[in-house]
Amino acid sequence: MSLNLAEKQAVVAEVAEVAARSHSLIAAEYRGITVARLTNLRVKARENGVYLRVVKNTLARRAVQGTDFECISPSLVGPLVLAFSEEDPGAAARVFKEFLKEKDNDKLIVKALAFGGQLLGPQDLDALASMPTRDQAISLLMAVMKAPLDKFARTLNEIPGKLVRTVEAIRVQKAESEAA
Repeated sequence: MSLNLAEKQAVVAEVAEVAARSHSLIAAEYRGITVARLTNLRVKARENGVYLRVVKNTLARRAVQGTDFECISPSLVGPLVLAFSEEDPGAAARVFKEFLKEKDNDKLIVKALAFGGQLLGPQDLDALASMPTRDQAISLLMAVMKAPLDKFARTLNEIPGKLVRTVEAIRVQKAESEAA
């Protein structure tokens, strides 16, 4: 069923709005995937804050025009599903990676990735999937910021500890000399 002009404009506007607020984009060919498996992928995507949409390539090119994902336009060839990571950059990559691990899902072929205005190849899916979530990144930052303070506190605590050990060693030495 073809779309009329108003419907096409609505699709372009919706995808452009999502693209403007997303962190990364994955384009994958879904030829040969059953409807049930594609529905399963949609459910997992929704649970992980990923916008998944099958859009005609010409409409997708128009939608990503003027966004960080414009670099992916030449790769939009064939029947593609677009996955936009709205919450954290690696969410779509993690969803696709998990989906590809399942049995009989090997027909889903990642064609291109876009992150930070750069076009990445399908081989970069694992690298994008391994990016930390926002909460993980914050905890890593806090650990880095906290480390010097912890080291400083341990250093200050070592001074009285060393004094106690020295006094104890002198006490033991005196006790041994008096016993001999």
